[in-house]
Amino acid sequence: MDRRLVIVVRADPVICGHSGEARNLAEAALDRGFSEVRILSWPIERLEQTGLPLKPLDRVLPYRDGVVVERPAPVGDYKVPDGRYLAGLTGRLVELFTDGVPTVCLALYLSPHAVAVADALRVAESTGLPTAVVTVAEAVGSDVTNVVRAAVAEGHWGAAAHILTSYLDHDVLLAVSRYTKDVIVASAAEVDARHGTDFAAQLRERVAISYPAIDVQSYLDLDVDRTPEVLARRGLEVGRYVLYLSRLTAAKGVDDLIAGYAASTAAPDMPLVIAGRGPDAERLHAIAAASPVADRVVFLDDVGDAEKQHLMAGCTAYVLPSKPTPEFTETFGIALVENMLSGGGPVITTDTGGIGEAVGDCATIVPTDDPAAIAAALDEVLSLDRSQRSWRAALARAHAVQFDRTAVLDGILRQVEALPLHEAPRLRRVV
Repeated sequence: MDRRLVIVVRADPVICGHSGEARNLAEAALDRGFSEVRILSWPIERLEQTGLPLKPLDRVLPYRDGVVVERPAPVGDYKVPDGRYLAGLTGRLVELFTDGVPTVCLALYLSPHAVAVADALRVAESTGLPTAVVTVAEAVGSDVTNVVRAAVAEGHWGAAAHILTSYLDHDVLLAVSRYTKDVIVASAAEVDARHGTDFAAQLRERVAISYPAIDVQSYLDLDVDRTPEVLARRGLEVGRYVLYLSRLTAAKGVDDLIAGYAASTAAPDMPLVIAGRGPDAERLHAIAAASPVADRVVFLDDVGDAEKQHLMAGCTAYVLPSKPTPEFTETFGIALVENMLSGGGPVITTDTGGIGEAVGDCATIVPTDDPAAIAAALDEVLSLDRSQRSWRAALARAHAVQFDRTAVLDGILRQVEALPLHEAPRLRRVV
C-alpha cells in the first residue's frame, strides 16, 4: 500500500539539531518503504528575515533522492501583516490531507508546526473529502522554554491553551526527552491550577518519549583517513584542538568555556575552535578578543555538514557547558551525541535539562556557570593517554548508537500502529 510521510519543521539551512532530525527521519522512512516522503518548511527568504542562525547555503548537503522539500509560498499581500507564511503552509497541508494518499504527518515543534497541522486536519475533515491521516506532534526544546513556559509565566492563558490544545489534538504525542515531558506537564499543571482545566493529566498519560533521530551510520562510516586533510584546510591537527560546535547563544555557555579554557594549564599551545553561528556571536567575539588567550581562540562560522563530522572526529575534547536561561534550556543535546558517535575527544558538559539523558555516564559533568570547573575538566581530559582516550571513546559510541534514526522511526511507527483504530475511520485507512 502506498503511504506518505510528511514532516513539518524548520528545515535546513536552519542550524538546529531538529532540522537534522527531520532529514534523518525522512531518509529512514525511505528505507522503511514509504512511497512518498515530504518535508514542509519555510521559504529561504523568510528564514533569512527571522534572524535564525543559518548554515551557508552552498554547504548544506543535498537531501537524498526521494525526499521532496516543499517551501510553500505565502498567501495574501501587505494587508496581512502576519500569518501569510503560516497560511501557505496550512493550505498546502490541507491539500495533502485530502488527496487520497494515506499519510503520517509529523510536526517537529509545537509552535507553529503542530498548530498548523491540527488546523489543517480540522479544515480537511470539514471539507467532506475522505482523509487518511495520522498526526504525530513532537515537543522540542524551544517549545518548552520559549513558548509553553513563557506563555504560562507571562499570564497568556489563551496562548498556552491554544498550544496545549493543538498538541492534544494529535493522534500521537511525543517529547524529545523525559525532561521535556516533565516541564510541559508542570507548565500545564500551572494553567490547570489557575483556570480549572485538565491539560496536565491528559499530557501525563499520553505523551511518550522519543529521543531525536540521528544518522548513526554516517558517523560509523566516516572516512577518518580524510580527517587530517579536512582539518589542515583550517590550520588544525588531529588531537590538537578543543572544540565547541553548536549555535552561538547565551544558553550554550560559550563565555564560560572561553574563561575556563584560558584558565586551563593543559592547553597552552592547543587552540579553542568555536564553530557555529547565532545571536551571541558578536558578544562572544568581544569576550575572546579581551581574553589573555585571544590569539588561540578560532571562530568558524561557515562549517558545512560534511566538515562537521571531521571536526568532531579530530578534536581532543568537545565542550558544551550549556546552562538554563529564560529563553532556552537544553532538552536533549544532539551535538553531544554526534560527537560521541564521531569517536572524537571526550565530552565535557553540564547536567542541564535533558543532557543527562543524551550522554548517560559517558561525559565529564561540570556545574553551570563555573569556568574553574571547566578548566579542571580540560586539564583532566587533556592529560589522558591514548589507551584511556580510546576506552572512553568506545564507551561513548556504544551509548550513542541507541539514538539511530531507524530505531527512532520504528518506535514512532509502532505507536501509530497501536492507535485505537475503531475510534476514527481516517486512522484505519492509514494503518
